Amino acid sequence: MNFIGHVVRFIVSAIVLMVVGWLVPNFTVGGFWSALLLALVIALFGWILEGIFGKKITPFGRGIVGFLASALVIWLAQFVVGGVRATIIGAILAALVIGIVDLFIPVANPFRAGKENHARS
Repeated sequence: MNFIGHVVRFIVSAIVLMVVGWLVPNFTVGGFWSALLLALVIALFGWILEGIFGKKITPFGRGIVGFLASALVIWLAQFVVGGVRATIIGAILAALVIGIVDLFIPVANPFRAGKENHARS
């Protein structure tokens, strides 16, 4: 994925986070810039989790472990990004709504992008 593709992905993720903040109780995002920074922090935390535990534990992983990791990443990110507040229940609900949105509007994740780029080489 090229640089513009990454920028678009983070902008779409920020918009999704703003919508989720509007829909989900106990999860608030201060504005677009907070949402954009939150998307970057979530991606960074997901990358760190992948490095430590492997692909099964990352927010992009399938199943309950990936879902709980996603909720944990969202909850932890509030301590790094200003304007973001989430309770544990709010983070779980946000992870659920983000997962549902991803079913309908899939944003390419690093695993799929890496596999596609590797297959082309």
